[in-house]
Amino acid sequence: MALEYRQKPSLSKLTTLELGGTAEVEIVIRQENDLDELAEFILSEKLRPMVIGWGSNLLCSDGHHDLALISVESPSAPDRVEQQGDTLVFRAGAGMRLPGVLGWAQKAGLTGMENLAGIPGSVGGAIAMNAGSYGAEIKDMVRRVRLWTPSQGLFWKDVNECGWGYRHFDPKIGFPKCIVWEVEMALKESTPKAVRKNMQDVYDRKKVTQPVTAKSAGCIFKNPEGESAGKLLDQAGFRGRGLGKVAFSEMHANFLVNLGGGVSADALELIKQARQSVKENFGINLETEVIFI
Repeated sequence: MALEYRQKPSLSKLTTLELGGTAEVEIVIRQENDLDELAEFILSEKLRPMVIGWGSNLLCSDGHHDLALISVESPSAPDRVEQQGDTLVFRAGAGMRLPGVLGWAQKAGLTGMENLAGIPGSVGGAIAMNAGSYGAEIKDMVRRVRLWTPSQGLFWKDVNECGWGYRHFDPKIGFPKCIVWEVEMALKESTPKAVRKNMQDVYDRKKVTQPVTAKSAGCIFKNPEGESAGKLLDQAGFRGRGLGKVAFSEMHANFLVNLGGGVSADALELIKQARQSVKENFGINLETEVIFI
């Protein structure tokens, strides 16, 4: 099966915030053999390659971008690798939805990922951002990560060979960019009922404090050490503050939401105002968590 090329894709349709202009092309990869053709494309074209994932942590500007978006489509369920006592080792493709993996783990009675309930996006994106919630990070479940670069092809890296931090992943391969192809993870055995309860408790907790069903890119700013970005924004008066058709959420001041028909220019201006206000009021420079395109 050859690569699929989708011309002039809309970034607003490929991101959860539903903002942004267009890219030059979207390239869809479905199997390992497609990667050889992708390498030829990247080396021959002058477009900027970017893995799009499920677009849950992106704020794309308006207008046209010289981007070659790379989308990985993976099987819908993980593969079991081996049983090690009360632990199951399994592999999940980078293109799988993270909520889908959590659903699979729940049905299999596997515990350890429940705190990630309510986080959208793909497995690959979760690795790239070291997604986390309520004290848990995806690196805590990872055994190995399978990566790809045009020059090296596919290869595995053990979790301890990579660099991990707060919303940060460094494959330590000497290249600025790579593709996460699949991930090997391990979870402890429990029961489907117990895992379901844990996941529901986490989701219910988030539902009353975060706009989990809104058009959002998740948290806009990282939490400064010892501080809460949401609390700082709230104290600076940005809870519910809007510009045009975008606004900081009434539920959580660190979530920017598209109220419908928003434009990126307004979102960027609102973020700029928020950073300036927090700096002026508290002397703290907020670092963005969302990726800007």
